Amino acid sequence: MNDMSSVPTTNEKTATVYRMVMEKHVCPFGLKTVHLLKKQGYEVDDHHLTTREETDAFRDKYGVKTTPQTFIGGQRVGGYEELREYFGKPVKDPDATSYKPVIAIFGMGALMALAVSWLLAGVLLSVLTAELFIAISMCLLAIQKLLDVGSFATMFLGYDLLARRWVPYAYLYPFGEGLAGVLMVAHAFDWISVPIALFIGGVGAVSVFYAVYVQKRELKCACVGGGSNVPLGFVSLTENVMMFAMGLWMLFT
Repeated sequence: MNDMSSVPTTNEKTATVYRMVMEKHVCPFGLKTVHLLKKQGYEVDDHHLTTREETDAFRDKYGVKTTPQTFIGGQRVGGYEELREYFGKPVKDPDATSYKPVIAIFGMGALMALAVSWLLAGVLLSVLTAELFIAISMCLLAIQKLLDVGSFATMFLGYDLLARRWVPYAYLYPFGEGLAGVLMVAHAFDWISVPIALFIGGVGAVSVFYAVYVQKRELKCACVGGGSNVPLGFVSLTENVMMFAMGLWMLFT
């Protein structure tokens, strides 16, 4: 931390913040910084940098590259992430493994299945609920892949056996999963949805099992999109087994 004698030091529970507040841009990290300080019981001496020139001059003066910047007790703490560290709060590591996207998708899928089951059948838990959960989860997972099909395909090609032999399959997969999911929600055109679910679920399950449990490779899972940090393994295997099982269920019922 750098000593900044020009920053007020009269009260240890007072913090000085410099942040961008312009007509067309208000720095979101500046807002989060002020909010965090107030939650910690600090009075905030909030300085707005209202022009690009004023912001650049501030950066040059204090030798920093970014704003906001927080000063406490005459010393520079730094930006928002450094402020979180200062207060002993966790700081997100962009490269860290996280199951939050998976939990969010399957959690929302479960809630939506319960809601639709209640609407259609007047009950929360039933066979219909389970069917809806799988079908809706397929749709939600497809959305994540469709956000950036190229990134998904790149990650998917790292382990899918069919995609390695025929690259276009990696680009078709999200559309197939989404189409099968939508049709299964509606219980319509089973002659389309069932073969798709059986095919991509079966190939996917074999591919994941081979990569993880036979080759014992450590890869990232493309199940929630190409930008995820979910390790390949149980989650992706579960996704594919669910699709395959749903296809079998609808085939025989």
